[in-house]
Amino acid sequence: MMDHLVETVETNSAPSSLVEERLDEIRRVMGKADDDPLRIVGVGAGAWGSVFIAMLQENYGKFRGKVSVRIWRRGGRAIDKSTAEHLFEVINSKEELLRRLIRRCAYLKYVEARLGDRVLYADEILKDGFCLNMIETPLCPLKVVTNLQEAVWDADIVINGLPSTETFQVFNEISKYWKERVNAPVIISLAKGVEAEFEPHPRIVTPTQMIYRATGIPLENILYLGGPNIASEVYNKEYANARICGSEKWRKPLGKFLRQSHFIVWDNSDLITHEVMGGLKNVYAIGAGMVATLTKESATSKSVYFAHCTSEMIFITHLLAKEPEKLAGPLLADTYVTLLKGRNAWYGQKLAKGELSLEMGDSIKGKGMIQGVSAVKAFFELLNQSSLSLQHPEEGKSVTPAELCPILKMLYRILITREFSCEAILEALRDETMNDPRELIEIAHSHLFFQPWLLGQKP
Repeated sequence: MMDHLVETVETNSAPSSLVEERLDEIRRVMGKADDDPLRIVGVGAGAWGSVFIAMLQENYGKFRGKVSVRIWRRGGRAIDKSTAEHLFEVINSKEELLRRLIRRCAYLKYVEARLGDRVLYADEILKDGFCLNMIETPLCPLKVVTNLQEAVWDADIVINGLPSTETFQVFNEISKYWKERVNAPVIISLAKGVEAEFEPHPRIVTPTQMIYRATGIPLENILYLGGPNIASEVYNKEYANARICGSEKWRKPLGKFLRQSHFIVWDNSDLITHEVMGGLKNVYAIGAGMVATLTKESATSKSVYFAHCTSEMIFITHLLAKEPEKLAGPLLADTYVTLLKGRNAWYGQKLAKGELSLEMGDSIKGKGMIQGVSAVKAFFELLNQSSLSLQHPEEGKSVTPAELCPILKMLYRILITREFSCEAILEALRDETMNDPRELIEIAHSHLFFQPWLLGQKP
């Protein structure tokens, strides 16, 4: 299905009357009484999750009787002294921010933290608009809740800003607080990670599927929103677009509600496939970061890598999508921005420079969860299942799809089994036996690859 722009594009910020009309419309769709505010809650306070809630707060927060916007994050996360010092530098470099904190009587604690006289906590600074994963881009002040039950029990719209590795666990806990609810909330997932499971048969599990399993919320009430966006740039009102995917009942009114003059929202019915593609690009972004560092930003080497990784992504989309051509634009756009400035490419660079190590894990200070690592594991192990085997076009033997994806295979051996160092990614690129990327695309086009059950769909 083609993407639909939910409303004509505006050239300037929407007037207050238009913003209030959108709020009134979504309240009507959700059946809210006049004296009952629309309750929007973000779950998880990473960069994108925090920015998303901050955008809603800035756009709709002034209508206090009609809407309540808040965000949940775990309490107790202490800020180390080096981060406190950096935070103090950021505050003093932005006059308007400095005045805001002084006006709110919040500045002194940052002075004390810089001097080492007190400890700041992540939930505490988030109230002042500082996301721990994005210190240099201050947000508007936010209402922060550290008690999960208090945050979600009466929420009308829940924004999932958790990484895929935490989604099931947290929503499983949330389900306990929703047992007495009469009306199910609407959930919008921003997560771009994926996991894999192998029983009763191999398949990818996405965050929206995890939420459904954990809560039993009707599938039509669970949506995915994603696009080629860098959180800090979107908050700073760089022009951006995204797709909200899911049931028509909710994606169209929510798309209209979420859009702003600089943030254009299209809607699409294909939820699971777009969600999976959002995870796939993170896989190859890590390798791109490695190649950039190891070749000293060689444009030629990076273009060689891009040719191979895009051919593998096209090959994989033919396995996962009935009409893969429709995903080409969104997937390449998301890949492009992630390679340019995303945290997964950054992670690959830092690994190749030796400034990070795999032993440090994939949750990195100042960046949050590097979701590409778990995605490498999920995609390789899924595509390496013998039940998916096909005939090798030249050797005439049976091989798994993973064997035809040398970049994916090498990333798995570097990041997951740790058989090789980062330098091995260049060896994979320079392997004289590696086929022309075009040939892999031709294989994808010449075989009936689509396996709907890999995404939990019926044939």
